[in-house]
Amino acid sequence: MNRILRMLLTILCVSIVINNTYASNKIKVLIVNDVYPDIPEKNEKITKLGSLKGDLLVMGTHYTGNIDVWKGKNGLYLINELPIEDYVKDVVAVEVRPDWDMEALKAQAVISRTYAIYQKQMNGDSVYHIASSVIHQVYKGNNPDVRITFAVEETSAEILTFDNRPIEAFYHSTCGGRTEIPENVFGKSYSYLKSVESTCEISPYSAWEKRIKLSEIEKALNLSEIKEVSIRSYTSTKRVNQLDIISDSGVTTINANDFRKALGWSRLPSTNFHMTPDGDSIIFEGKGYGHGVGLCQWCALQMARDGKNYKEILSFFYPGTTIQLYESR
Repeated sequence: MNRILRMLLTILCVSIVINNTYASNKIKVLIVNDVYPDIPEKNEKITKLGSLKGDLLVMGTHYTGNIDVWKGKNGLYLINELPIEDYVKDVVAVEVRPDWDMEALKAQAVISRTYAIYQKQMNGDSVYHIASSVIHQVYKGNNPDVRITFAVEETSAEILTFDNRPIEAFYHSTCGGRTEIPENVFGKSYSYLKSVESTCEISPYSAWEKRIKLSEIEKALNLSEIKEVSIRSYTSTKRVNQLDIISDSGVTTINANDFRKALGWSRLPSTNFHMTPDGDSIIFEGKGYGHGVGLCQWCALQMARDGKNYKEILSFFYPGTTIQLYESR
């Protein structure tokens, strides 16, 4: 085991500075990136190889706290354990811009913390609580920033609750004018998640256009000779719900969210689009970025600029919720 750990240290280029100061509330984050893209499969047998504690540099990314190294059938899994408040600072630093209005930063801090606490409660007995990618929320190690640190400390330990429980605080980049209801994305309704109208015209994704070749769609969906792609149905918020794809295999009906996932989240920014055939390609013209459920980050920024405080922003996107301190729960 010691030989394996020494090899791992060499491969990962890890530098260690011992630090024994840890907060009592911690979260375990599975590091998911281009080097380690996999997450453990359900019931996959994994073995702990060891732990690295301190101030760590892993493949050029800086992490604080503790990293547990696990081995499974698909390779190594790295799990970063650190205080929740430190984790929230690092999440906010990559989810929004540090120069955003302070009330928007505070709103992001509360929902990132809430989402983390919810996942920790749901996965408390698992090897990790939350993943570091868009599977959950983006985390790229230590990203210190004075303004974000202030926003997180000003809202320290605050989470959104409904019926005295942490909510599943979904959020996204840009709604395109109206948020989506969760049933249309996650197949489940939530009392505190409704479709609301708001303004996010300041977002770079308030309107977008993508030209995608049929050959790219064929490859993404494992189909051959696509002849036509058409919209079959819309959601109640006027997003695309299902598409029909005519190919050599016949007619394939696909959920718009699955279609977007197959192409790539950034390749097709949202399901709020219309299509125009153009030779060997389809032109997608749309609005928004992300699944559209919950808080719209660019709307939150606009609301902050309009004078709303973070509590007003949160109550608008998550009606009926209450702010509580997770440490007292």
